[in-house]
Amino acid sequence: QVQLVESGGGSVQAGGSLRLSCAASGIPFSFYNMGWFRQAPGKEREFVAGISRSGGRTSYLDSVKGRFTISRDNAKNTVYLQMNSLKPEDTAVYYCAADRSSLLRIEAGSYDYWGKGTLVTVSS
Repeated sequence: QVQLVESGGGSVQAGGSLRLSCAASGIPFSFYNMGWFRQAPGKEREFVAGISRSGGRTSYLDSVKGRFTISRDNAKNTVYLQMNSLKPEDTAVYYCAADRSSLLRIEAGSYDYWGKGTLVTVSS
């Protein structure tokens, strides 16, 4: 039974911070690249950040570079997304996903497992 469970979402004012967590079970966590995606109402799901198996490589959506940081703790089977300087346009449901590809990918179709999402709302 594979599970990815996100937590840490909520409501925050513009300029504030949140840290999302995603706890994985049922997979050999260290064999998977991990990613965060988000989807706002009426918009397509988009890649936000990704991290390689060992944590040595990361990738970010241009609009979040310098504000968001992805990290992982393989001993805890957990991936994190630290979000600083939040903007109203960051409002979305954020999803955690796992991908066994040899390369870090940004395409949603490359990811094998998904969490149910956690809502982040940023007010002005």
